[in-house]
Amino acid sequence: MVKKTTKPLSKQGISSGFSINSFLSKEDKEEKQEETIVKDENLPQSHFTETDLQMEWNLFLKQLQSKDPFVFNAIKTFSLVKAEEHTVRVLYPSESAKAEFDKISGEFFNHFKRKVHNYMIKVDYHRDFENLKIEVMTKRKIFEKLAEKNPLLKELDNLMKFDLS
Repeated sequence: MVKKTTKPLSKQGISSGFSINSFLSKEDKEEKQEETIVKDENLPQSHFTETDLQMEWNLFLKQLQSKDPFVFNAIKTFSLVKAEEHTVRVLYPSESAKAEFDKISGEFFNHFKRKVHNYMIKVDYHRDFENLKIEVMTKRKIFEKLAEKNPLLKELDNLMKFDLS
């Protein structure tokens, strides 16, 4: 004898706290609440120098060289210049290098702002067409630059016939 039921045996009206739909609806509510306005009027605005900026940038590059060589090679030609009291100008050679810099720029500028106690720093990006290529310095080129400063080196080269290849 087979018994037939008119209602399903499981309870459909009750959902567990671990259902996917409840998780997604909670996530949507949380994202809407994240929008907050940060007032930066009372934040510290200490003075920083060009030297402070260069020292921190060079230190950051050294750390990045061992941590992530790919990003280091992409951004090592960037130059950071203090343009105004609260403005740092970033000169970048290409858009692809800027994309790599954007990944780590937050880390650098957050550290720099904490270091110099200036949270009003604004970043201004400019494309730098002059430093697009990196010149490879060979021993001959280094010697020629030194010979420009000291002509006696050129005479010594003529006399001794140095092999700088």
